[in-house]
Amino acid sequence: MSTNAFPFPLAGRVAVVTGASSGIGEASAEHLASLGARVVVLARRADRLADLVARIEKNGGSAVAIAVDVTDADAVQAAADRVEAEFGGADLLLNNAGVMLPAPIEELAAGQWKQQIDLNITGLMNAIGAFTPQLVKSAAERGVADLINTSSIAAQNIFPTFAVYSGTKAYVTHLSRTLRAELGAKKVRVSAIEPGIVGTELQSHVTDQGALDWLAGSKETMEWLTAQDVAETVGFIATLPSRVNLQQVTIMPTGQAS
Repeated sequence: MSTNAFPFPLAGRVAVVTGASSGIGEASAEHLASLGARVVVLARRADRLADLVARIEKNGGSAVAIAVDVTDADAVQAAADRVEAEFGGADLLLNNAGVMLPAPIEELAAGQWKQQIDLNITGLMNAIGAFTPQLVKSAAERGVADLINTSSIAAQNIFPTFAVYSGTKAYVTHLSRTLRAELGAKKVRVSAIEPGIVGTELQSHVTDQGALDWLAGSKETMEWLTAQDVAETVGFIATLPSRVNLQQVTIMPTGQAS
């Protein structure tokens, strides 16, 4: 792939994307590859990853799939070790694996609470723990690396029945701001992306009828964001001059009030 900085501004960079089998992760992997990055896609569904890699390669990009559950710390570390051995380490990590399972707190849906905390927080930390040493090393060598975490406007706004999900996303945003202060001096940029409603698989996992009715109503009254909209924002963050760090980016559908 050309190293010309204009058509391929991410040429020479290695981008790891979690939750890459659908939605924002899938779209971001394709977009980062189109910008010249070598992309390593992580998710549980090997068949979906294989299709994604085939699409990226058909379009002239470079991608490798590693089937991994990010809640398994040892598996994530093994994936990081492979990235280090085969590509010299990652210099971009998009932490995108997540799940949204709203329900009234009085339903005591403890299994769903755990699922959201395990994936949205523990899974995120597993990836950060495994790949941060590579980001720091790459930044020292190249002058910049990026840690981009997918949060949500639920980190800031109040949505009844979304308490546990919102709590996990508030963790992601505040962690990101604090890590930016810690890692910025080492030339690792840290960003939290907080989208409003995006049309992805996330909604298909929702079981609470009240939340489903609310989502269905919102789809009739506004045009939701697409995964590609968020993917292009990820690409924009990663291609900025190394001195520029967008610490927190809120992306709203034009018609969504809050």
